[in-house]
Amino acid sequence: MTEPRTTPVRVVIVDDHAMFRSGVRGELTTVGAGSVEVLAEAADVDEALAAILAHQPDVVLLDVHLPGGGGVEVMRRIAASPRPGSLVPCFLALSVSDAAEDVIGTIRGGARGYVTKTITGPELVSAIQRVAEGDAVFSPRLAGFVLDAFAGSIDVSAVDEDLDRLTEREREVMRLIARGYAYKEVAKELFISIKTVETHMSSVLRKLQLSSRHELTRWASDRRLL
Repeated sequence: MTEPRTTPVRVVIVDDHAMFRSGVRGELTTVGAGSVEVLAEAADVDEALAAILAHQPDVVLLDVHLPGGGGVEVMRRIAASPRPGSLVPCFLALSVSDAAEDVIGTIRGGARGYVTKTITGPELVSAIQRVAEGDAVFSPRLAGFVLDAFAGSIDVSAVDEDLDRLTEREREVMRLIARGYAYKEVAKELFISIKTVETHMSSVLRKLQLSSRHELTRWASDRRLL
């Protein structure tokens, strides 16, 4: 049986939204007082790498979409960084995205778990503690994606190949449009103009060789991206 931990789990928060990082830090400081210690924050891949190497956290709370290459790039660069005697952190993805390709890609990249930003403070503290102890942690719906991928019912290679054609912003627009959002709603959600949404949508349809948002919804649904 694993001995109960007697020291706080040391955490670095990586997310490109300062207000979200501040909220997570406040929640962990309040709810996780005595059991979780936030060491540092980072807003992009380079900052994340520097913070992780400098502070040697037990767990890295990692957003999937980041400037500079995304959460998978952070894990790749940490794995490639020579750190004799250094602690290798566990990575727990904390993302607004619940799409299959993000979940599967992030786990394949080295994360020990994946939870969405709808998680409560106590649930997040528990997830951090469990990952630090070596458990794999997923929000309930997301665990199904991982099981399906290993069972072969999701063709991960086909999903990756299609999505590789799209930029990160195009993926965001694609997912919202496929979920039934109006252009105006997408613009508000992503803080961009309606004209920009229209431009991205046209590019998505062209790259995926689709002719309408109805075809896009069917395409995304078939690939478990909604």
